[in-house]
Amino acid sequence: MTEIKITTKEITDTTVDVNVKEPDKYKVLLINDDFTPMDFVIYILKKVFGYEHERSTRIMLAVHSKGKAVCGIFPKEIAEMKSHEINDIARAHEHPLISEIEPLSD
Repeated sequence: MTEIKITTKEITDTTVDVNVKEPDKYKVLLINDDFTPMDFVIYILKKVFGYEHERSTRIMLAVHSKGKAVCGIFPKEIAEMKSHEINDIARAHEHPLISEIEPLSD
């Protein structure tokens, strides 16, 4: 009986040219009101965004003095999630603090 060996060599070219577009970015804003305590706004910024006390205080003061301020910039889904989280926590603590998102203009 004769044994036959067959060897194959497979060459695969898997070069793929993909142009991936960065997702659109959105600003998460806090809107000032006359009732939410400043300490609560700092608490929210630390809890939702993980900011240090100093950075949270700077943002809170910007909200207080300018009427609103940007808390962070994220892809749309993450911005929506953070804004909803802020609004939910504020409601749970019976504060009228409001967050919203808007597109980052180029």
